[in-house]
Amino acid sequence: MMKYLIVSDIHGSLPALEQVLAFYREQQCGMLCILGDILNYGPGTGYLKDLTRKIAERLNAMAGEIVAIRGNCDSEVDQMLLDFPILSDYTLLVDNGKRFFLTHGHIYNEDRLPKGRFDCLFMVTPTGGNLNGKSIQWSAIPAPSLSRRMGTCYIRYLL
Repeated sequence: MMKYLIVSDIHGSLPALEQVLAFYREQQCGMLCILGDILNYGPGTGYLKDLTRKIAERLNAMAGEIVAIRGNCDSEVDQMLLDFPILSDYTLLVDNGKRFFLTHGHIYNEDRLPKGRFDCLFMVTPTGGNLNGKSIQWSAIPAPSLSRRMGTCYIRYLL
């Protein structure tokens, strides 16, 4: 099974991205899965052009190793800067016969579960807990751009 690093909410923070990429290399991961909110805090908030360009350059250099989905702050303008697709609301990753449903959580979440069969559900959430009465596990994910403002973000996963 390939080693994956799942992150979210970089929000245009170059120091956050550098930490993520250093960890990715250190752990010898084979794929970086980004669960949205990559370049900005959403349309209308303005871009720091030089910083956004640097983030896009770093990610575009490894586009073949990235699977990304749209977060609530990603837009078509962000997609124009990136060499890998980011506008899907989810992706289904299949590895070693297991199906992993990856989503940001703003469309598919506790109140609206995706249809279909999957072995594991990953989504961003501000807290741990249960999922429609089913016991779930969760783990903290690297979201350094949020760490000072909001505390820990979690990825929920259901096995």
